[in-house]
Amino acid sequence: MVIDGKSYAGSGHRMRELGFTPPNLASDNTRFIERRHVFYVPGYDPEARQRYHALFARELGRYAARFDLRLHHVSPLVESVDRQAQTWTVDAGLAGRRTATTFEILLWDDMVRRDMGRPVLASLLLLLLSVGHSLATGTLLRLYGLNRRFAGVIPLYPLVLSAVLLAAGAGIGSGLNRLVGQPAGSWIAILVDVAAALGFAHLAMPLLDRFYLRQLTNDWVFKWQHGNGWREDYAARLDAMAARVAARIDAGGADEITLVGHSSGALAVVEVAARVIVLRPGARLSLLTLGAGLPLVALVPRAARVRADIAALVACDRVVWAEYQAPQDWMNFPGFNPARDLGPSPARVANPLIRSARFRDIVDPEVYRRVRRRPFRMHFQFLFANDRPGEFDIVALLLGPRSLRDRVLAPDIVPLREAGGRAPGS
Repeated sequence: MVIDGKSYAGSGHRMRELGFTPPNLASDNTRFIERRHVFYVPGYDPEARQRYHALFARELGRYAARFDLRLHHVSPLVESVDRQAQTWTVDAGLAGRRTATTFEILLWDDMVRRDMGRPVLASLLLLLLSVGHSLATGTLLRLYGLNRRFAGVIPLYPLVLSAVLLAAGAGIGSGLNRLVGQPAGSWIAILVDVAAALGFAHLAMPLLDRFYLRQLTNDWVFKWQHGNGWREDYAARLDAMAARVAARIDAGGADEITLVGHSSGALAVVEVAARVIVLRPGARLSLLTLGAGLPLVALVPRAARVRADIAALVACDRVVWAEYQAPQDWMNFPGFNPARDLGPSPARVANPLIRSARFRDIVDPEVYRRVRRRPFRMHFQFLFANDRPGEFDIVALLLGPRSLRDRVLAPDIVPLREAGGRAPGS
């Protein structure tokens, strides 16, 4: 909600202002950006390889039809030889200046597809085990305390839907037993019930993929595994991503290097940035996290490395970290501040800059009414072009002539192409 022009998350005594400017925020001598390199890490997305170039080109076209974007040209996609990165370039004109931006997607969708390729029974058993472990350690209750609506999406949604699937399948098995006269409770009847439950869940899974059941199940399991230090393959990929960023720093030529992550990718870029500042102690980075779920891993008791990475960035004045949150997004944690909520604050707090995306202000009212109860659509609003002018503007943040720090601290609102014109719906 908004009170006196400020955004808040929660209600009653739990209400927290959704905004924070760190007292030791780094200075920024770069006023205008002519050449920018953006490293983007997707979330837990099995289709990342096919999604983001097309999504960006589409949304940039929608933005150009509405706002004062004088120039925009998107190059074709180029994939790296190792198939771990994709790049394209954009020339854009905003605020009377021209900026050339290279986008580089750092991919890990191959790991996501491997996770989602598990047998249904294995995924369900891992889900039950991870939920039980998270309850036993108190992690799940702490997460629900930060965002109660989160419980409606992860892990409750896949857990309940999986239980319904198995129960329906077992019901089919019971019906078959009665049809053939098999006594209930016999070992043959039990085997038929179990086989029917698993078979029904397996057959229904492709249909339920449209509702993200398998993706959310394995996403939760992945975060649990990563927090407990059981994903050496992912840790190695983060190292490779950091090495790619370090090589780009060594090459020079960019006025600003920005690491961007959405959803699970937000945690990834935080971990990558922490590695980069160790690899290149003199480097300066901009870091933008959108719809982040940092607590999902950072609150796991054994996730000491993750908490140390976050703490290093909180205290680092060579990184400008901006975090956009949204109370309307069920899958982020509005009001969560890693400088405050992960333990004692360090003596020097240089990050993060936290702001509200204010979706209600930047989305066309008709569209907002249509999508506000669709958690996955609202979660992706961070990556969509605005319908109306606003402080949060993903195109201006990534293609505009001002540095990330300056744009967040003093956002210049990009006007509609026609004064007073109504933005079309999406």
